[in-house]
Amino acid sequence: MPIYEYQCNECKSGFELLVRNGETPLCPSCDSKDVEKQLSVSASPRGSSGSLPMMGGPAPNFGGG
Repeated sequence: MPIYEYQCNECKSGFELLVRNGETPLCPSCDSKDVEKQLSVSASPRGSSGSLPMMGGPAPNFGGG
C-alpha cells in the first residue's frame, strides 16, 4: 500500500496516509471527504558527488583495491 500526500479542501490541513486502491481517505483533522491528492517527489539514493548514478558512467569506487 503506497503512502500518498493529501490536502483537505475544507480545513486546508495537509496529511500523509496509507491508502488502498479505491479507498477515499478522510481528513484526520475534520473528517471531510473533500481531499485532494498532492503531487509528491519520491526520495532517491544519491552518490557521494550528490548526483544520481548514470548508466554507462564510471563504476563506483567502494575502496576495495
